[in-house]
Amino acid sequence: MDAAGTDARGRVGGKAMSRLDLTRRLVERLTHGEIVVAGIGNANFDLFAAGPRPENFYMLGSMSLAVPIALGVALAQPSRRVFVIEGDGSVLMSLGALATVAMVAPQNLTVIVWDNGTYQITGGQTAATAEATDLVAVARGAGIVQSEWARDEAEFERLIGEALAGRGPRFIGALVNQEPGAARPERDPVLVKDQFMRGIGAKPSRPA
Repeated sequence: MDAAGTDARGRVGGKAMSRLDLTRRLVERLTHGEIVVAGIGNANFDLFAAGPRPENFYMLGSMSLAVPIALGVALAQPSRRVFVIEGDGSVLMSLGALATVAMVAPQNLTVIVWDNGTYQITGGQTAATAEATDLVAVARGAGIVQSEWARDEAEFERLIGEALAGRGPRFIGALVNQEPGAARPERDPVLVKDQFMRGIGAKPSRPA
């Protein structure tokens, strides 16, 4: 950090927040059937812990696909706000997805990235974000103009409020600590898909 509180990657504040707390803050703001697509591992573990919702999709087993899936859902259901929460390692695997988001520019899509600088669930290997790569700068360079770091919890909530009220696409980066995921959804891909499709009205609800 320099005297202004900016780290080597230009991020201001540098406070590592609780991923679970931020996830709960997001979910508490979702009152109109907003969709949340969560990447593998701790991103979806904490989303499930924050409260199961029929509009949640939990990515199982495949890194880097949450952003492309959320983009497709946002295009298919333009009247709904769509959020995707993903880890830094998964975003690094598919940086081209950010360019596609910028090019297609869905107004209802917000990408949220939890950055703890590690591949946490595969053994804690160091990710490029710990040494050199600023994902907010990458997103902005890809063409997502509304890309910002959430410096603290209050700023995260402000950015979520702007995403709910304004037009996207948007990219929010947040430094988070390495606490383990708080809970785990059932590892049944067919069940997860079926519940989600029914939750967003893409499949008829089961008869009572």
